[in-house]
Amino acid sequence: MDVSTDTANSAEIQSVLARYPDATEDQLITLLQEVQDACGYLSRDAILSIGRHIDMPASRIYGVATFYNQFRFYPLGRVHIQICRGTACHVKGSKAVLDTLQGELGVGANQTTRDGVFSFEELACIGACGLAPAIMVNGELRAKVTPESIPGLLKEYREKVEAV
Repeated sequence: MDVSTDTANSAEIQSVLARYPDATEDQLITLLQEVQDACGYLSRDAILSIGRHIDMPASRIYGVATFYNQFRFYPLGRVHIQICRGTACHVKGSKAVLDTLQGELGVGANQTTRDGVFSFEELACIGACGLAPAIMVNGELRAKVTPESIPGLLKEYREKVEAV
C-alpha cells in the first residue's frame, strides 16, 4: 500500500503533536487516531512526524497502523462509499456491485478518483444483513444495491457535489 504525501496538513499534524509534548510509543494509537481525525487520513508526512515525535521508526508506526482497519492512507473523496463484503451481502451479489463500482470510477478499493469526488472502501460487515447487498455513501445506508443501480447512484452524488 502506498502512503500518500501531503504537506498541506503539516499544521494540523503539528497541532495534534503539540497536545502530547511528552508522548511515548504507548500513545501511538491515540496519536494516529487524532492525526487522522485532523487530516482525514495518515499521510507519509504524518507517519514521519509522529515517528520523530515519539522517537519510533516510521516502519514500525506503519506496521501498527496497517494492522488496524480504522486507519486510512489516502484522502477521502467528497463522496465516500463503503461497500459491505460480509457473508449476507456477498451471497446477495456485492461482488458484482463492487466490480461495477470499480469499473465506473476507474479506481480500486481504498483509492480516490483523480478529481477527488469519489473514494471507496470494502468493509467486512456494516450490520445491514437484511438489506443486502448494502453500501454506505457518506454515512447514508443504501439497501439492496444492484450493479445496474450504480451508474445512477454515482450520477446522483456527483450532481450533489457539483451543486455545492
